[in-house]
This record gives sequence, structure tokens and C-alpha cells, in this order.
Amino acid sequence: MLKLLRFLATGVLVVAALVAARRGWQIYVTSPWTRDGMVRVQVANVAPQVSGQIVEIRTHDNAHVHKGDVLYVIEKFDFEVALANAKATILTREADLAVKEAQNARREALSTLSTSIEEKQQFDGTAKMAEAALASAKAGLAQAEINLQRTEVRSPVDGYVTNLLMRVGDFAQTGTSNLSVIDEHSYWIDAYFEETKLTGIHVGDPVEATLLGFQTPLNGRIESITGGISAANAASSTQGLPNVDPIFTWVRLAQRIPVRIKIEQVPLEVSLVAGMTCSVSVVGGTRMPVAGRDRGLLDRLGNLL
Repeated sequence: MLKLLRFLATGVLVVAALVAARRGWQIYVTSPWTRDGMVRVQVANVAPQVSGQIVEIRTHDNAHVHKGDVLYVIEKFDFEVALANAKATILTREADLAVKEAQNARREALSTLSTSIEEKQQFDGTAKMAEAALASAKAGLAQAEINLQRTEVRSPVDGYVTNLLMRVGDFAQTGTSNLSVIDEHSYWIDAYFEETKLTGIHVGDPVEATLLGFQTPLNGRIESITGGISAANAASSTQGLPNVDPIFTWVRLAQRIPVRIKIEQVPLEVSLVAGMTCSVSVVGGTRMPVAGRDRGLLDRLGNLL
């Protein structure tokens, strides 16, 4: 009798182990979760729209700035002179236009006995040219004014100044980025799921992401799934032939597919930094079972017990 009980106990343990192993395989291998997640962010590369020497820096590395805050100032003297010249040009063009219009009006008042039709057309054309010159001068004034404003380089977004290496005295070149601002409203997560788990992943599914250094998860939602990744065998050789890498059929690794996750809620104690890694679990989308938040293999094994 005792021997039979031992066999029964052994059989129960074997069955339980098989059930646990199957359940563990389903959760760990096929459920939609991954440890390969990374926090991403948009970075605004700030470049001046005018060239000149930097005379003042009004921010510092890692400083929080708002959209429109002045980050640094370029020497204004040349642009102030250009603005004064543009204003003087306006006065000159206005005076010239007044003279040309008066001359044209006098010719228009004369009869063909005192002046010819050709002369009237010449004076009319001269007045129109003076009017066009005034319009061009006004455009030049607008350009001079905006260039002077552009000597104060402003932040295009709310966020944090990063990797600030410039100093007073540096020369700012038009169109050349010399400062970067992290957009604090643009954080998202790129989660790289194995292709075998894509059947349980759909746009709009809720997810939880646990950062490596924090216990409280972030809440988000799947925003999109990438349409393609690079193929190593797509490159051509020097002869234009397909370059196919040798593979071993008994070692076949699943490709990892990028999935973009929109962050909807960040706990107060969590500080987001681009480049942080995290574990991501889909926690209850349509047409799939609810998966628990992932904190590693030990938590998953604990769910089986």
C-alpha cells in the first residue's frame, strides 16, 4: 500500500511538473512581453538663422526651458546697422516716389500740344518703378527687423537643454546646430517583441512598462507596429549578386519587431530619461489573454506556484 502511494505521489508530482512546465512555456515564450524596451524622445537641434559671434548664453546644461525662452544671444551691432540702413532707404524711396508721382501728374495734366504721348508714358513708367523700389525697400526693412530678432536664439520646444558645449565667443553659423533641447512632451517607448509574439499584439492594446531602476510601472498603449526591418541578405555583392549569409537550420532565432508605445501615465517617482531600458507587457488587449506585469523570470515562475 505504501509503495502504491509513493507511485501515486510521484505521478502527481510529474503531472504537476509537466503542467507547470507547459504553463511556464506559454507565459515565458509565447505571451506578449519583452525585456527589450527602450525609452525614446524627440530632440530639437537648435541652429541660428543668422551668423555672428555669441556674446551671451542665458541657459546651462540640463536646464529646463520653455518654448520661446532665449537660449543665447548673437552680436547685434551689424544687424542694428542693417536695420538703420533699411529705414534710411525707406525714406529715400518715399521721397523719390513723391517726386516721380508729382512729375507724372504734371505730365498727365498737359495736353498733347505741350508734351507727347511717349513722354507721358515714360514719366508714368518712372513713377511705377519708384513705387516698386519703395515696396522692395519695405521688404528689406522687414528682413532687417526679423534678422535683428533672430540674434536672440530661442527654444522651439518645452524641455531640457542637453550636452551644452558652446561658450561666449564662439561663432554661430547659419543653419549649423550648436545646441540641443529635449522635447519633454515627446517621450515614447520602443519595445522590440519577438515575431512569434506578434499575434497577441494589436494597435490600441494597453501595456505596462517597468523601468530597470523602478518598481512602479508606466502605463501606455500600443501606438503602431513597424512595417519592416532591415534584411541582411538584401545587400548585393560587388558583382551585383545576392549576398546570402550562411545559417544553421537548427539555430533559428526569432526576429525582434519594433513596436511603438505611447506613454499615457508616468508615476511621480519615475524620472524619464531617454535611453533607459524597460520590460514591457501587454496587459489585456482584445483577442488575447490578460498578461501580468513583467518584473523578470522569478515573478513569472512565482505566478505558476
